[in-house]
Amino acid sequence: MENYDIPPVQVALDLLDLPRAIEIAKEAVLGGVTWIEAGTPLIKSEGMNAIRKLRENFPNLTIVADMKTMDAGSTEVEMAAKAGADVILILGVGPDSMIKEAVLAGKKYGVLVGTDLIATYDPVERAYELEKLGVDIINIHVGLDQQVLNIDPVELVKKVSERCKHAKIAAAGGLNSETAVKAYEAGADIIIVGGPLYKSESPEKTARDIITSLKTGKPISTSKFKKFNEKELLDAFKIVSTSNISDAMHRTGEMRGLKPVVDFKKPLKFAGPAVTVRTYAGDWSKPVSAIDVCSAGDVLVIDNCGSEISCWGGLATLSCKTKGIVAVIVDGAVRDVEEILKIGIPVFSKSITPTAGEPKGFGEINSAILCAGRTVEPGDWIIGDENGIIVVPKKDAMEIANRAIDVKEREDRVKEEINRGNTLGKVIRLKDWELKK
Repeated sequence: MENYDIPPVQVALDLLDLPRAIEIAKEAVLGGVTWIEAGTPLIKSEGMNAIRKLRENFPNLTIVADMKTMDAGSTEVEMAAKAGADVILILGVGPDSMIKEAVLAGKKYGVLVGTDLIATYDPVERAYELEKLGVDIINIHVGLDQQVLNIDPVELVKKVSERCKHAKIAAAGGLNSETAVKAYEAGADIIIVGGPLYKSESPEKTARDIITSLKTGKPISTSKFKKFNEKELLDAFKIVSTSNISDAMHRTGEMRGLKPVVDFKKPLKFAGPAVTVRTYAGDWSKPVSAIDVCSAGDVLVIDNCGSEISCWGGLATLSCKTKGIVAVIVDGAVRDVEEILKIGIPVFSKSITPTAGEPKGFGEINSAILCAGRTVEPGDWIIGDENGIIVVPKKDAMEIANRAIDVKEREDRVKEEINRGNTLGKVIRLKDWELKK
């Protein structure tokens, strides 16, 4: 499978700021990218000026306008074509009348019209219908809000390419140096790469790796820009900070009022599913019994009603180390700090006291609890670090993990631009994006 006549690689610039988009595009072009896409966020932010500036900066390359048009197909194709686009993408879920008008306008202005299959009910059948309507490109697109659910576009590429014989097939949806060649082998004529390029510290190197994989037919392994499935959640949560997760959850999920009993000279990072305990006023029977319910890798979360009588201490913590429990959270008091520090398991509590309660046996194990202001159900993911503790509901864990990784990857790109001599305010054009009323 050597010496592929490779498909064009298209960088999707799904950013808000045009200067950053142009700089990233320049780096990607050095790596071999030949199609430059003004992503929908960029078009909404900068308008047709984004197309004009891309044409000005890349006069000999293919400029794509991802308009996501649903209405006024002819008008929007004309607008983008006159601004300098060679390819205009509209929505395949739009009415046939709009698509016909867009196709006619494309012929009139000498541009290609592509349709995005995102959100179509039956994408394979709709692709066939779109081909009959005369579109030039069918874009199989797993959007950002679907990628976090670990949806892969490759299988759909294969089905659509088998059904459609005339239109070009484009593939988009988190493709990288490991997956791009799979999309090509499945039938993609155009490889669209978004985040792995515009979030990369080196878009040039990332683009070169993708193109090399296409030329050789061999995926190039990468540890970045990957999506994680349900079985990989621990690995995913180890990559990100609680700050990343908070951003991904729209600034929610934090346990409040807890203080760590840890040695900050050692790294503080843990993640694991919750085993929950409800107990009362220093009653340590259920918290200790819950240790035997836990499996290695679990986090023990105890609702002690904020009591200032300890329900937890050194012997219980040592038992957790024996079981492989990775952290203990107590909405209440703990004692034996010197022992806990020697044992080394992260313990968080509301307060510290020398006074212990009695093992009366009140409460429940593995029921829904309220701990430090946050509802926790058995199996919810608990992630902690130096910034605090976040609770991620188990039903949303895969999505939140992947969204948090996206937050981190975007921040890593900003860090790279700051390291090159810029400042945060300038990189993100802060004044342009301050709330205006």
